[in-house]
Amino acid sequence: MVSIALTCALAATSSSAAPPSSSFKEVGVLTSLVQDDYRIGPQDTLEIAVFQVPDLSNTIRVDSGGTILLPLIGQMTASGRTSKQLSDELESEFGKRYMNDPLVTVTVKESAGQRVTVDGAVIQPGIYPISGETTLLQALALAQGPAELADLHQIAVFRTSGAQRTQAIFDLAAIRTGQAADPRILANDVVIVETSGGRKFLRGLRNALPFLQLLTFF
Repeated sequence: MVSIALTCALAATSSSAAPPSSSFKEVGVLTSLVQDDYRIGPQDTLEIAVFQVPDLSNTIRVDSGGTILLPLIGQMTASGRTSKQLSDELESEFGKRYMNDPLVTVTVKESAGQRVTVDGAVIQPGIYPISGETTLLQALALAQGPAELADLHQIAVFRTSGAQRTQAIFDLAAIRTGQAADPRILANDVVIVETSGGRKFLRGLRNALPFLQLLTFF
C-alpha cells in the first residue's frame, strides 16, 4: 500500500513538465544591475589611508551634517561624494600644505544607507546591511542561504528607482554552476526566494510515510 501511494505521488510530481508557476507580479525587467559609484552619506563609516603616513590614516564616521573632521585639514564635506572624489580632494589638500604627491585611499567601511531585504524561502529572512559591491549569491548568504523548499530557479529581485519599480527573475542553480552571471544587488533591493511546489509536496509525503506504514498492519 505504501509503495503504491509513493509510486502514484512520484508519478504525479514528475508528470508536470512545466516549472512551478511564480506568484510574483510582473512589473518590468531590469535592464542593468550596475549603478554608478556609491556616494557617501551621513553616518557612513570611512576608512582613510594615507600611504606611508600611518598617523594620518584612521577610521572616521561622517556626521549627520555630512562632514568629517581630519587632522591637519580640519572639517570638510564628505556627503555626496564618491570614494574616488573624496580621495582626490584629500590628496589635493595634503599636497598643498604638507607633502609631495600624497596617495590617499578612501573606503566606505560601513554604509548607514545601504540595506537589502532577503525574504521568502531562506533560512533567516531579514534586512541586512551591505557595503561595497554585493552580488545575489552574497545577499543570499547573509540570510544563511536558501531553505529546504526553495525553488532555485525562481529568485526575484525587486528594485525601486523614484516612482518606478522593476523586477527580474534569476536562476540561482545556473549562477552557481557558472552558466549565468551573478548579478549585482544594490541598496534597498528586495530579494525574494520562491518556494518549490514539488519539494513542498514531497516533504509532506515524507512526513506522512510513518502513518502510511502503520496502515499496512491492519
